[in-house]
Amino acid sequence: MHSNKGTVLITGASRGIGKAIAEAFAKEGYNLFLCCKNNIDSLTAFAESLASTCGIIAETFRCDVSDEKSVSLMFEKMNTMKTGSPQIVVNNAGIAWYGLLTDMTSDEWHDIIGTNLDSVFYICKNAVPHMLQSGEGRIINISSVWGNVGASCEVAYSASKGGVNSFTKALAKELAPSNIPVNAISCGVIDTEMNSSHLSEEELMDLASEIPADRLGKPEEVAELAVNLATAPKYMTGQVITIDGGWI
Repeated sequence: MHSNKGTVLITGASRGIGKAIAEAFAKEGYNLFLCCKNNIDSLTAFAESLASTCGIIAETFRCDVSDEKSVSLMFEKMNTMKTGSPQIVVNNAGIAWYGLLTDMTSDEWHDIIGTNLDSVFYICKNAVPHMLQSGEGRIINISSVWGNVGASCEVAYSASKGGVNSFTKALAKELAPSNIPVNAISCGVIDTEMNSSHLSEEELMDLASEIPADRLGKPEEVAELAVNLATAPKYMTGQVITIDGGWI
């Protein structure tokens, strides 16, 4: 069954926020292109499950989004499929690094910038021409409150997400005459594997106590916002929308 709602590409879709976004779009009847770097087997099983339960097409790709050639090859494959190039792109892939700037290696810095920021450039560079040609498209970038205000011991991550925010605002201006909205979702502390991997249970509880909503955010809440952005008025573009429980 071919969805008439179009096709969504979601990067970093094998876990956390990306996985929740994929499920939310599938439930709304969108076809899916899902990619990840490492967990392709679990992502493929997840995609097959969504396809059968939601009656959609869900294709998976192993893609290192920090590598330009890898992204170009993925788009070449997508363009040969019956769903065609994606009408909606969700740039979600991201990694974190926690520690003092002086302890960070150049390779670790480039990993963060490559995965979190370069990827947004490579994906958009490939997606935008098809959006312009078809006369429709939306870009949603997943960012972080640290891109707005910066975080101690997360300098590279904060810099990468600050870059995503500026990229979003600039590309929105570039594509506004073509009626293609570009917006970002700036996430607070979301209860994901990425956060729990470098923060202890106690640290997460301390963080939750600082948040007016008195809890961490859920990936499903970010996903709901992403789906809402996919149908929001096209006049809303260049926005960095914060979802953080009133924290920052």
